[in-house]
Amino acid sequence: MPATRRDFIKQSSLLAAGFFLDKEDLFKKKKPVGVQLYTLRNQIGKDPKGTLEKVAQLGYKQVETFGYGNRKWFNLSPAELSTILKNNGLSSPSGHTYPGSFFLKGGWEDEWKKAVEDSKTLGQEFITIPWLEETYRNSADNYKKIAEGLNKAGGMAKSGGMKLAYHNHDFEFATVDGQTGFDILTKNTDSKLVHFELDLYWAVKAGHDPVKLFQQHPGRFVMWHIKDMDNTPKKFFTEVGSGVIDFKPIFKNARLSGMKYFFVEQDECPGSPFDSIAKSIGYLNANIL
Repeated sequence: MPATRRDFIKQSSLLAAGFFLDKEDLFKKKKPVGVQLYTLRNQIGKDPKGTLEKVAQLGYKQVETFGYGNRKWFNLSPAELSTILKNNGLSSPSGHTYPGSFFLKGGWEDEWKKAVEDSKTLGQEFITIPWLEETYRNSADNYKKIAEGLNKAGGMAKSGGMKLAYHNHDFEFATVDGQTGFDILTKNTDSKLVHFELDLYWAVKAGHDPVKLFQQHPGRFVMWHIKDMDNTPKKFFTEVGSGVIDFKPIFKNARLSGMKYFFVEQDECPGSPFDSIAKSIGYLNANIL
């Protein structure tokens, strides 16, 4: 058989075999596990260096920051925090910064520009809006103004070499003036400038199937918060794999979601948060990844 034909058959066979591989399995194996540091808020405020060392020892490779203020995290400059992360083999792809109300007030642009600069210095890819205070949730106009601000802030982030994301809770799925805040935010923002970090727990608690949300908004959920819901009437936070959320179909649709990063988070832990995040990463490594 001529070499060219033999090579062609070999390449065709490899290509055909590829169609039988689970592409999502190949995709998700490349994803390191991250943790949202809010889970460890009582520890990292007192000892950021020691806390990050323990996070790395547990097998986490990425962290998502919170508590940005006065151009610092945990009383550390971007350069200081970046050094600690690097020394522990950690990176920080995303950080939670200002609440949604930030865009309801005038003159936010200068402060936002500084936050983008600091996030870039830390090595982050996404600067994320984590929360909307209860006072501002009962008005569709507020959501529309926030969407307008997100578009502008997203453009500024892009100019600064960053990307913007919005993180949900359950209240965005509540109806306000005949529509949900979530629908207002997704419909009135530029998909190229405004991304979303889907908190799986809060979406499920609000009665939504994450996979259906991926289907409705393909590619927009670039990050996830991985947290589980216990099987009690309270539907409280619990370690990943200990509750009622089925993560396997969610991860199988990671590519549809557009997911680049995911972070374990547990707002409240029954004991040491280190024990909780150890249990969560153990489950993910054994059953999902």
